[in-house]
Amino acid sequence: MFPRAIDNQPGVYVEQLGNVFARFGAATQDSGNISYGVDVDGQRLFVKTAGNPTDTAPYLDFDSRVRLLRNAARLAEMIHHPLLPTFHGLIESPGGPLLAYEWRDGDHLGTSRDRRDDPTTAFQRFRSLPAEEILVALDGLFDLHERLDAAGWIQGDFYDGGLLYDFDRRQLTVIDLDCYRPGPFHNDMGRMFGSDRFMAPEEFSLGAPIDGRTTAYVMARTVLVFLADGTLDRDAFRAPDELYAVVQEAVTTRFPSYGAFHRRWLAARGDAAQSADPDRATAQPVPSSASVDDR
Repeated sequence: MFPRAIDNQPGVYVEQLGNVFARFGAATQDSGNISYGVDVDGQRLFVKTAGNPTDTAPYLDFDSRVRLLRNAARLAEMIHHPLLPTFHGLIESPGGPLLAYEWRDGDHLGTSRDRRDDPTTAFQRFRSLPAEEILVALDGLFDLHERLDAAGWIQGDFYDGGLLYDFDRRQLTVIDLDCYRPGPFHNDMGRMFGSDRFMAPEEFSLGAPIDGRTTAYVMARTVLVFLADGTLDRDAFRAPDELYAVVQEAVTTRFPSYGAFHRRWLAARGDAAQSADPDRATAQPVPSSASVDDR
C-alpha cells in the first residue's frame, strides 16, 4: 500500500495521501514529533513523523527523534499483539522517516497533573470502571509485555500517556513504544524518560542495570495508579489480597524477572477468581489519584 521511499516532505505527502482528520503537534504534545490521522479511501491511519528539523524547543533534537522512530519501527516489525495497532511500514523521505499504523479509536488516558482528579477525564473515567474491567485490560497489558520481554525488549518511558481506551468496545491500545530498548542495559541518562508515578528506582540512577525487573516494577506501579491511589495503601486497593501481594512484592523486594512477576500475577488472578467475593470489585469507592509529577 505504501512506497518504501518518497521525494516529498512528510507533511506534503500526508496531505496528498488522503483526508487528514487529525494533527498532533506542539499544541498537544512536547516530543517534537508531528503525527496525523488520515483517511485513505475509507481506511483510517495514524502516521507519525519526526517533525520539523529546525524545531529546537523539544528536549530531543531532530536526529534523536529520527533514531527513536527507527527504533519504534524495528519493534513494530518484531512484535504483533492485539493491544498494538497494526504496523503498515516505514517510509523514507527527505524529512526523515514516516511510520504508518492502523488508526485505533479510544480516549487518551494521559492527563495533565492539574486535571488528574477531574472525574470527566478519560483517566478518571477509566479508574472508575469496575475493578474487574480494569483487571482485564491490565491482563492484556501484561501479556503484551510478556511477549516484549521474551523478545528482549525493556520498557522505556511507559506511563498512562501511552494508553488509549475505547470505553464502548472495552479495548485497551498501547502506543508510543519509541523508547523501549533491547536489553538488558545500563542506565546511561541518570533520570530516564518517564513519569515518576510509574518509574522504577533504577531509572533515576546513572549506571544502574535496566532489565526485565524494571518492566515488572513499572507494570506493578501501573496497577497502583489505576486500582489504588498510587500508593501501597491496602485500603485504597480495589482488588483481592492475592493481587495486592503480587504488586507489593514487585515494588518492594522485587521479582527476579518480568516472567516471574507475570507468572505470579496469572496465578493470583486464578486464586482470586476461586475465592472472589462477587461484591468486592465494585463495593469500594475509587480513591483519589496521587499526583507526583506533571506526567
